[in-house]
Amino acid sequence: MVEGHSRPPLAISIGDPAGIGPEIIAGAWQQRNQAGLPPFLAIGDARSIRAVWDGPIAILSDPAMAADAFADALPLIQVDDPGEIMPGKPNLAGARCALDSLELGVGLCRQGMASGLVTGPVSKAQLGAIGFVYPGQTEFVAERCGVTATQAVMMLAGPSLRTVPLTVHVPLADVPRLVTAELIITRTRVIARALVRDFGIAHPRIAIAGLNPHAGEQGTLGREEVDIILPAIESLRAEGHDIIGPLSADTMFHDRARARYDLALCMYHDQALIPLKALHFEDGVNLTLGLPIIRTSPDHGTAFDIAGTGTATPTAMIAAIRMAAACSARRAAA
Repeated sequence: MVEGHSRPPLAISIGDPAGIGPEIIAGAWQQRNQAGLPPFLAIGDARSIRAVWDGPIAILSDPAMAADAFADALPLIQVDDPGEIMPGKPNLAGARCALDSLELGVGLCRQGMASGLVTGPVSKAQLGAIGFVYPGQTEFVAERCGVTATQAVMMLAGPSLRTVPLTVHVPLADVPRLVTAELIITRTRVIARALVRDFGIAHPRIAIAGLNPHAGEQGTLGREEVDIILPAIESLRAEGHDIIGPLSADTMFHDRARARYDLALCMYHDQALIPLKALHFEDGVNLTLGLPIIRTSPDHGTAFDIAGTGTATPTAMIAAIRMAAACSARRAAA
């Protein structure tokens, strides 16, 4: 079992209620004993969960009641009733439910009423239709926590690999101008602190990927490695950080290469997510570093196409809950 059940429960926002969020949260609760999960409470719409699951739900008014209810029912705080939400059929009411759930989850963590936040998958298109202006949940949570965009760092993690994309949801054509030495240095400092604080790695080893094929071949395939990435690495080494790179991305993710570092900082979204999902498609976790609260998420989307069919598995949700619990325990013990 994960230690620290005396701490407040974890909060899990439901995500888009028409997606697989309701069933993977319920599935995680069903596997709570064999998976060794600490108490958690869902935040969202009970009707959406009941549409895909016939297990027991305890609707609570106080998060402090979750630990007592957890053994016998899935604890849930109901947000404003969005009406009937059909699995696989997203609508604007469901998007508002997702946003309300996320907002409440952040608030509970900020108030110390939850020990961490696990966010269910949302639809950026549906949220955008109700005026959500953030690239994703990461940026929303960061702003609500008073953290700047450069200090909030998205990490993807599985049992054998951790990666961070330096640039995230931007067109590939924009990446070269966004890769700066300042951003590399800032993100690496956040990463190093988080690996110590949240993962208990006393002396983090960080690998930094090149931007161009073969890490630029000493400038023949691009100058970013020579002019930007290597100077940033040298500055970080001067601060005492254990850094290797810039490395050619096509040779830094095999077994022997991964043994050399604790985390890989990559230059763009797919460079970080493709190896992570190739290795840990079922149990990858998205974690936001640099926040005053713990925030994790299963590293997959809403899967509207399979919502309500009974084929979604809670593996990644369970991994996200475990990681949130472990990070919260380390912070509490510090």
